[in-house]
Amino acid sequence: MISKTAEYALRAVTCLAADTQTPLPADLLAERTKVPRRYLTRVLQDLATSGLLASRSGPGGGYALARPTDKVTILDVINAVAPLERITACPLGLKSHTALCPLHAELDQAFAATESAFAAVTIRQLLESTNPIVPLREISP
Repeated sequence: MISKTAEYALRAVTCLAADTQTPLPADLLAERTKVPRRYLTRVLQDLATSGLLASRSGPGGGYALARPTDKVTILDVINAVAPLERITACPLGLKSHTALCPLHAELDQAFAATESAFAAVTIRQLLESTNPIVPLREISP
């Protein structure tokens, strides 16, 4: 449903949200999120460009959230790196389809529902979930 890039961005943001004391370097984030470092660096740059992350170079540098976790939604993170693409015109380019056909209209409604669901959940809600499985953490029995 979402791209690998969006998945990696969500891992990084969730990891940064769980550890807000100091900026985290890309190497540590790659280790914690299980994302290849080179790929993660590009994702982090996109998140910083969008204003979701702040970056600082040099000793003690790294990445940190630029906004409070209750102000960042799953949709914000996805849209920063790989926005969901809504269907606004016939994907086949059929000239007679001046509106979406029933199939593409249904698919677009599913995208709209997904967008709405992602927009309704903040990163803070993910971290404060009562689910015993903590994001990005191994749980000991």
